[in-house]
Amino acid sequence: MTDERAELARRFAAQRGCGTMLSGIRPPSVREQLAVLGESLTGDPVPDFYGEGGPVEELEGRVAELLGAEAVAFFPTGTMAQQIALRYGAELTGRDGVGLHPLSHPVLHERDALVLLAGLRTVRTTDAPRNPTAGEVAALDEPIGTLMLELPLRDAGFVLPTWDELTAVVAAARARGARVHLDGARLWESTVHLGHPLAEIAALADSTYVSFYKSLKGHSGAALAGDAELVRYARAWRHRHGGNLFQQWPAALAALAGLAHELPRLPDYVAHAKVVAAALATLPGARVHPEPPHTHQFRLWLPHPAEALNEANLALAEEERAWFVGGWRDTEVPGVALAEVTVAGPALELDADRVVDLADRFLRRLPQS
Repeated sequence: MTDERAELARRFAAQRGCGTMLSGIRPPSVREQLAVLGESLTGDPVPDFYGEGGPVEELEGRVAELLGAEAVAFFPTGTMAQQIALRYGAELTGRDGVGLHPLSHPVLHERDALVLLAGLRTVRTTDAPRNPTAGEVAALDEPIGTLMLELPLRDAGFVLPTWDELTAVVAAARARGARVHLDGARLWESTVHLGHPLAEIAALADSTYVSFYKSLKGHSGAALAGDAELVRYARAWRHRHGGNLFQQWPAALAALAGLAHELPRLPDYVAHAKVVAAALATLPGARVHPEPPHTHQFRLWLPHPAEALNEANLALAEEERAWFVGGWRDTEVPGVALAEVTVAGPALELDADRVVDLADRFLRRLPQS
């Protein structure tokens, strides 16, 4: 086993042993996940075959209902779904430019797939750490076929626009003759800040992608929603991309379980994230962003090296069965590290005082300067 794999195994074991967790969830074992699939079954459904029928079709119908969409296609990954949606926009408009943020997922996390596989060009909408404004879209110096908006913009700190800002930027894109696509990997929890239900948010766009594992605790998978013409096109290109898996019912059942059990809890997570963030902001040298959080996830900075913070968190988990925050990484500021905090079910048990107490126990494990 490599050092990296050994470290991942240690972290997994430490998290599984924790009775108290501030950020994230206790990772389920394979056996526990299989039990969830069994609980999701109603009757004895037939499996899907190459994306048709069974739980996959049930899931597509449920998502179409939630998003108010004419049609939905299930995909094994959001990367694949979004490339196809953006390609469709280019073919319809005759413009290969895609307006998107330089911190968006296709730019940072997909190894230039949008360019190399879909033949599209990226057009930066803004360098500010937020989604673009209507004025910035109107001022773009080249035409775009599609404006892609990531809601929330994860790598800027899970930030969202206001509803008025969102509707204005959509209108600006329309005025330029562009389509609008929503990267809604975390759209489920964005309804609280935007103040509108999922269907009203999705209705602003021509296409919307949602993820089933980021907030809903599914195994994998994504959905692309839009009109019937888009979805017919998406199914053809899904096949070309190798996304027509023989059977995907395990992922579909896990997603249905997430829609049933996690989706209704997300507003509580978002509300409690504000309590947690306010408590963490009182720690020595700490900074949180955004303050208050827009969703149930936010960024936390502490004035210590990442290695020391990660080791302190693992030691706390292994010795006290308590998980503070993991996944620290160093920043461009020497001696300051950053982590993403996810407030989920376990954190609801911690009020502000218990958050501060857990943080103090964590900080005491850091080397003293």
